[in-house]
Amino acid sequence: MSVLVGKQAPDFKADAVVNGSEFVENFTLSQFKGKKHVVLFFYPLDFTFVCPTEMHAFQAKLAEFEARNTQVIAVSVDSKFSHFAWLTTPIAKGGIQGVKYPMVADITKSIARDYDVLVDDAVAFRGLFLIDKAGVVQHQVVNNLPLGRNIDEALRMVDALQFFETHGEVCPANWKKGDKAMKADQKGLEEFFKA
Repeated sequence: MSVLVGKQAPDFKADAVVNGSEFVENFTLSQFKGKKHVVLFFYPLDFTFVCPTEMHAFQAKLAEFEARNTQVIAVSVDSKFSHFAWLTTPIAKGGIQGVKYPMVADITKSIARDYDVLVDDAVAFRGLFLIDKAGVVQHQVVNNLPLGRNIDEALRMVDALQFFETHGEVCPANWKKGDKAMKADQKGLEEFFKA
């Protein structure tokens, strides 16, 4: 498994479905460079079981990501037509109707390969990559297929990155927005533990 943290996120150009119903050709990651942070996440397949719970969980927090100027993007090895069919399937039937963030079609599996989340040349692990405005990966986590993600943790990592970028202070263990951070030196550590 490659570690992409600290490196430029691999760009891509692919078909996508945006706003729950619109087909977009040549959707790129680089369109957000210099403009937004990006949470790029991979999931195994449309019409599966853990995946729709994650898709809806991201949608439920989408306004919070948007308030942080952060673009959420989903990627799987399915086609744009499969994405569209899933997006028009009601929740009660296992669908993801109501999901509005872009869903990228990685039918060549090249994006999953570039991010080193492709398993058995078939589907993607549940990889999540937090990418800053300069296009650099700042955080990555990869879950095996049965293990759903915690979307609040993804938001917490966006908050931590943006706090560091704004204030230059680092975020200690279990830090969340509003908590005390610290200077990245011995004095800062000592002051943190005194508080």
